[in-house]
Amino acid sequence: MEFHHQPVLLQEVLEALQVREDGVYVDGTAGGGSHSAAIASRLTTGRLIALDRDPDAIKAASQKLAPYPQAQVVRANFDQMDSVLQSLGIDGADGILMDLGVSSHQLDTPERGFSYHNDAPLDMRMSQEGRSAKDLVNGLEADELSRIFFDYGEERYARSIARAIVKARQEAPIETTLQLADIIKYAMPPAARREQGHPARRCFQALRIAVNGELDHLEQGLVHAFSCLKEGGRMAIITFHSLEDRMVKRQFAKWAKGCICPPDFPVCVCGHKPEATLVWRKAVEASPEELEQNPRSRSAKLRAIVKTTTG
Repeated sequence: MEFHHQPVLLQEVLEALQVREDGVYVDGTAGGGSHSAAIASRLTTGRLIALDRDPDAIKAASQKLAPYPQAQVVRANFDQMDSVLQSLGIDGADGILMDLGVSSHQLDTPERGFSYHNDAPLDMRMSQEGRSAKDLVNGLEADELSRIFFDYGEERYARSIARAIVKARQEAPIETTLQLADIIKYAMPPAARREQGHPARRCFQALRIAVNGELDHLEQGLVHAFSCLKEGGRMAIITFHSLEDRMVKRQFAKWAKGCICPPDFPVCVCGHKPEATLVWRKAVEASPEELEQNPRSRSAKLRAIVKTTTG
C-alpha cells in the first residue's frame, strides 16, 4: 500500500532549519519522506539521515529519497539518534527535524488500528512490534486504564470509561477499533457524546501514546537530539497535542534560560549562560491556506531553537 503523508508546515520547517547545501541534517521521523526530500533536494555535498521506526515508513522513505544519493534511511526511533550518528561516523548535525504526528498512512490504513472511523484489529503500534492497544485494553486494571485516559488524553470521563471497558471484556475480549469506540461512547453522558469531535478521540490518542511510549521517547529524544547538534545547529519540532507541545516548550525554555540566580540577587553570580536561543517566541501554526488544503494540520505547532554553545 502506498504511504500517503502530506508534509505539515513544510516552508516553515525549511525556514527554521535554514538548510545549507554542505550541511548534515537528521529527520528523526521520516514518515513518507516528504520533509526529508525537501531537505535532501537542497543538499550538494551535505548529508541527510532519515530515521523512522515504522517498517512501512522505511520502505516509503527509501523510495522517496532514492533520487538523492546524499540521503540515507535508517530504521530507528529518534531517541536513538546519537547512537545512529555515532555508528555512521557523524560527529554532529547542523539541523534536526522531528514531526511527532501520526502519518496519514497510519491513520488511513485500517489494519494499523489507529482510527475509530474504520473497524479493524486494535493495534496502534508504530513499530509494529511489542504490546498492542488490544493488549492494554484487555490486560490492564481499571485504575491503570483510567490513568492513561486522563493523563494522556485529558479525558474527564476516564474512570467511567475504564469501568465500562473492564465490564465489557468480562463477557468477551475487545478485539476491534469500533468495539472499543462504542464502549467509550456509551460510557459517556449523552451531552458529552454530542460535543464536537468523535467521543473516542481522546481515549484513542491516550492509548496510542501509551502503546508507543511516545512521551518517554520524546523526553529522551529531546536530550539526545540536542547533544547531536553542532554549535549554531538548529532543531525544529512539530507537535500535534498539548502534552507534547508543553514538553517541547519547557525543554526549549530551559535551554534558552540564562541567569538562574534568585531574583533578589543584585548581580548575577551563577555564570550560567543560555545553551540555545528560540527561533520564534511563540509556536508557529498552519496558515489558512494550508488548513484548507490539509485539515490535519489544524493542531500542528512548530517550535525551533538554535544551539549557541556545545558546553
